Amino acid sequence: VRVVQSGGGSVQAGGSLSISCAASGYDYTGYCMGLFRKTPGGGREAVATLTSGGEAYYADSVKGRFTASKGSADNTMNLTMNRLKPEDTAMYYCAAGWISSADCLRPREQTFGWWGQGTQVTVSS
Repeated sequence: VRVVQSGGGSVQAGGSLSISCAASGYDYTGYCMGLFRKTPGGGREAVATLTSGGEAYYADSVKGRFTASKGSADNTMNLTMNRLKPEDTAMYYCAAGWISSADCLRPREQTFGWWGQGTQVTVSS
């Protein structure tokens, strides 16, 4: 299984960025995809996840600003990040795995089996 991500970058506070994730090599039925982020010295925290049925989880810190959506192809996910804040600065990682919808909507890093390479998001004030 391979997870490839693209997007991210640098923007001023209030701006927008997006990240796309694509997973390949497994049956998409029952999958969960998500984005986690990690700051220097911190662990990976879940930002948003998406069940195969399209239900989404968002961290409280990004609700109302970030939107997760399915891509045009199976096993793809897009994260649109609006009204970005300096505290959103982090390395963002795509994740995928065979996880129940219930667990997908209360995500834990340990339950995701496959990870992307990471992409940096930097928000300047």
